[in-house]
Amino acid sequence: MLSRSARRAPIRMSGRLFAVTVLAVTAAGVGSAASAAPTGGRGGPPTIQKDLFGTVSDGTKVWRYTLTSGKVRVRIITYGGIVQTIETPDRHGRTTNVALGFKTLDDYVAHNNPGPYFGALIGRYANRIAKGTFTLDGATYHLPINNDPNSLHGGTKGFDTKVWTATPSQTPGAVSLRLDLTSPDGDMGYPGTLKATATYTLSGSALRIDYRATTDKATVVNLTNHSYFNLAGEGTGTIYGQRLKLNASRYTPVDSTLIPNGRLDPVAGTPLDFRQATAIGARIRDGFQQLVFGRGYDHNFVVDGSGFRLAARADDPGTGRVLSMYSDQPGIQFYSGNFLDGTLYGTSGRAYRQGDGFALETQHFPDSPNQPNFPSTVLRPGQTYTTSTVYAFSTEGS
Repeated sequence: MLSRSARRAPIRMSGRLFAVTVLAVTAAGVGSAASAAPTGGRGGPPTIQKDLFGTVSDGTKVWRYTLTSGKVRVRIITYGGIVQTIETPDRHGRTTNVALGFKTLDDYVAHNNPGPYFGALIGRYANRIAKGTFTLDGATYHLPINNDPNSLHGGTKGFDTKVWTATPSQTPGAVSLRLDLTSPDGDMGYPGTLKATATYTLSGSALRIDYRATTDKATVVNLTNHSYFNLAGEGTGTIYGQRLKLNASRYTPVDSTLIPNGRLDPVAGTPLDFRQATAIGARIRDGFQQLVFGRGYDHNFVVDGSGFRLAARADDPGTGRVLSMYSDQPGIQFYSGNFLDGTLYGTSGRAYRQGDGFALETQHFPDSPNQPNFPSTVLRPGQTYTTSTVYAFSTEGS
């Protein structure tokens, strides 16, 4: 177990103990996944293009930006900051979309919340807060209950439902899309006016997300992206044969409502041990109580080490595609698509069923505002919340 002082480590804020300098998305920053990638947008320099994706009910236009670098192409919409598609090649150079999502804006508005949160930016607080209640500096705050009996992913109208303001930019080796959002004091019950920024940068074969937030009143914040992956290709079936390695020796066990009990338990000897690459479906139907509670994997893992580091690696033996994830966060939520039930149809036009995608959400721990032994998620005026995640794509085998 960590010492009490280590367990209470604050979120990363500039000017404080845990400020970080995030590694750039270069060969040196993310290793072979980036260094092996071709450069240039489909044979030329990286490019970024904009097209109209739709209009929400109040008349606000939603734009879609297409970022291309080498053979990787990513589409991001300003509604929810959603990653709609990620196209990347297999070992034979055949490119396909590996991210789950919807074809139209209407589908995202109607089905993504409540629902799967495909590709969305999540805030103010990723994951669950028990009974939608927390106390900060002697004041008690109440949040919407949208995952009975808890509050999930920021509430009924979280950041995934907002239209973000976009600013594209381009350098000789990368393209970026900065998304900005102001969440007013009291939004979904959270205190303080929070100014949030998420910047997507595509360089070589790596997609990086840099998050930043400031507040004018003490609040809690925990931002992430909720992309689902199927490395064989979106809509091709289950991910149970794809392999996952998590650099995590512990996890936060949950109760039947998926709220942590405050412990950091070892993964050793349980079906949650992914310290060695293991097929996602190999143990998913075991009678282990934690898997029963989640109907599969829906757990926060405590990432070993600190600083910007490799948190997870997934691969598909059939196509040779590899996803390596780097983060500076203390946790990563692994979700195996347990509640997909065949009622949602993706960009391929195919139904999504249980286990057709997996999510790896870099984050602070669930319910941290109510768990004194977990790393703090409190953000105060004058502090800056910063965190980064890199998704690096590569291939292996022949």
